[in-house]
Amino acid sequence: MIILKILLAILLPPLGVFVQEGLNKNFWISVILTLLGYVPGIVFALYILLAKGSARV
Repeated sequence: MIILKILLAILLPPLGVFVQEGLNKNFWISVILTLLGYVPGIVFALYILLAKGSARV
């Protein structure tokens, strides 16, 4: 499942964050960063998925 989330985070960063976190402040930060630049959105989404995702396991 994590592979699918990573692919979503690369293709559409806010969608990857939404799948992991839901509709909260991290989702909106991801939307703003993606609108400002695609790469910052990807970096933030991967951070949310990998750093916070591993803490939940």
